[in-house]
Amino acid sequence: MKRVVIPELLDDDSNGTPSEIAGSLADLRMFNRYFGGASVTGKLLLEVATRRQLTTISFLDVAGASGDVATLSGQFLARHGVTLNPVLLDRAASHLNGSHPAVCGDALALPFADNSFDVVGCSLFLHHLESEQIVAFTNEALRVARHAFVINDLVRNPVHLAFTEAGRIIYRSRITRHDASTSVRRAYTVKEMQYLLAKTEAQSFDIGTYYFFRMGGIAWKHPRTI
Repeated sequence: MKRVVIPELLDDDSNGTPSEIAGSLADLRMFNRYFGGASVTGKLLLEVATRRQLTTISFLDVAGASGDVATLSGQFLARHGVTLNPVLLDRAASHLNGSHPAVCGDALALPFADNSFDVVGCSLFLHHLESEQIVAFTNEALRVARHAFVINDLVRNPVHLAFTEAGRIIYRSRITRHDASTSVRRAYTVKEMQYLLAKTEAQSFDIGTYYFFRMGGIAWKHPRTI
């Protein structure tokens, strides 16, 4: 299945009314709660905490929107004795709802100093970027992180595409009905992501597949840059 880039409506608030945008963000919260979004990020953060012996993690969630992934990941980590202190970054103030400390900014030029957070991560964001942007963003995330950059995104797969089409009957917003299948078409495969991460400044990386066509990965920061 070839990658096809089609603009997503939620990328620009001018493509929908406030109620349509709110409905699409609610759909994203549903996907993250029930279809692997929050659980993948929580497991990745726990892996970082375990390997680096952290009991508290400061976490920058890029494109964090309404903060549901950060909230659910924090609840998951708390059950394992780890406290998550998230900060959200999103390009649009309309996507933020005050659930966590937040800032508007550009993912390719994060408005933070080097080593500002233990971990930088993103969910359902990388497929919005082209190959060279993923390399640049990963390097920027590793600059701001002290330990690692965690990745949570979709896997491009024809069966996954069929599920997103079938799900149109339950989506709240026409924006989601357009963007769900578009996101799968724009997504990368694990092999493609491995190729791109190998071009970054990460010391090493681990990436694999998770529940319901999700890929999750950790790019570890090189000690010389800490």
